[in-house]
Amino acid sequence: MRRHFVAAAMAVGVALGTGLAAQPAAAQQHLRIALREDPDILDPTLARTYVGRIVFASLCDKLFDINEQLEVVPMLATGYRWENPTTLIITLREGVRFHDGERMDAEAVVYSLNRHASFQGSFRRSELTGIEKVEAVDPLTVRITLRAPSAAFLSVLTDRSGMILSPRAAEAAGRDFGLRPVCAGPFRFVERVAQSRIVVERFADYWNPSVIHLDRITYLPIPDNNARIANVQSGAVEFAERMEPDHVEMVARNNRLRVVQVPELGYQGITYNLNNGPRAQTPFGQNPRVREAFELAIDRAAINQVVYSGAYTPTAQAVPPANPFHVRDFQPEARNVARARQLLREAGVQTPVRVELTVPNNPDLRQVGEVIQAMVREAGFELRINAMEFASSLQASTRGEFETFLLGWSGRVDPDGNIYTFVHSRGPANDGRYSNPEADRLLDAARVELDADRRRALYAELNQVSLRQDRARMYLWHRKNIFIHSTRLQGYVPVPDGMIRVQGLRLN
Repeated sequence: MRRHFVAAAMAVGVALGTGLAAQPAAAQQHLRIALREDPDILDPTLARTYVGRIVFASLCDKLFDINEQLEVVPMLATGYRWENPTTLIITLREGVRFHDGERMDAEAVVYSLNRHASFQGSFRRSELTGIEKVEAVDPLTVRITLRAPSAAFLSVLTDRSGMILSPRAAEAAGRDFGLRPVCAGPFRFVERVAQSRIVVERFADYWNPSVIHLDRITYLPIPDNNARIANVQSGAVEFAERMEPDHVEMVARNNRLRVVQVPELGYQGITYNLNNGPRAQTPFGQNPRVREAFELAIDRAAINQVVYSGAYTPTAQAVPPANPFHVRDFQPEARNVARARQLLREAGVQTPVRVELTVPNNPDLRQVGEVIQAMVREAGFELRINAMEFASSLQASTRGEFETFLLGWSGRVDPDGNIYTFVHSRGPANDGRYSNPEADRLLDAARVELDADRRRALYAELNQVSLRQDRARMYLWHRKNIFIHSTRLQGYVPVPDGMIRVQGLRLN
């Protein structure tokens, strides 16, 4: 797909204004990573982008992490135990320092969790809403008391909600903390130039120095897929994240490159604006029959074949097939244009129904939008595509400046992390403002249900309410994370969450 652009993209990509091709050979341990988008704010409390999480992997260690088997493993914590079903005791590493020299201790954990849970505009709030109290038992012990048992809580601490910030730096910076984040990760922040680069350098006082071999990392947002592949082929960068399936064949015979493919934990979908400002006041936003017609006009498998060579897995739900909470009998409905047209007649709307689809501005998603545009036209929709820079599109969706939004989610180990924040009426990433008390009840119940079979049944019921009855959003497919990196890079361990963990990485 679009291979005829590669030669031109190489010339453009290497001359992106970063001076990459001119890097001196002596910078042997300077890793350059090409990102699919420019991250949003580098504040773990306020951030919501996938690429931001990749940068945080070098800057901000978490209480816990996950490994390639999706097991929860200690990071800043040394261990945990449940004192009772609602009381979690976490023990911390001794001698950990923040980038500003301050000590990482129990008080810092208390501060960070409370900030994540209560700071204005926090995207972590819904993940931590079950916390009743966080206490420092002693300098290396934290007690977290929950309002009710939670099947999902520990996994929440393996991502941004578990990132611990320097209280001194966070208090001094306030809402500007993301301009110069101060955490306890292996690298410290150096500079950021929007749409150009983010630079971090090795932190000399990192608690686990033996696993850090790089001196510097530069993250380069390169949204164009062909430019990203061109840069890694030319050696201008050593790592390119989230490439397209057709790039796999393209580099298969290049012995200087390695391809890594891992099924992701998340999904690609379409968010609908149902109640977020004036843009929701349309036949599409107000009538579930119109949204049902839209979905029935779309053939997920055909789009996947045209754009991604059939590499992804079509879906109708947020949880991928490998997850034990995937509801096996909840499958995508077959495309039915006749039924879609009938639904529009029953809804009493004038055709063509005009709808705008916001699409992040990269080639494959623009092509997805164009295929959807052609499909829904047959059913009586006039779809206009609005391509936007990714971080700007997220800000616009939060403000309600969209009608539909083609948006992916990188996914979490626990299904709550794929659903609650987007579907619950109080979810901070519920940009379409979907609200149904029954859906809220099912989500709240699933969050505290410890029996796996009963919990799966709650998610099955939720699917029927939110996705079939209300048509609150549309899931399209589960993707593969496809990474391409130089064979000079050693020590990369792929994990299904798609993060680029810097521990163990070195350049030969």
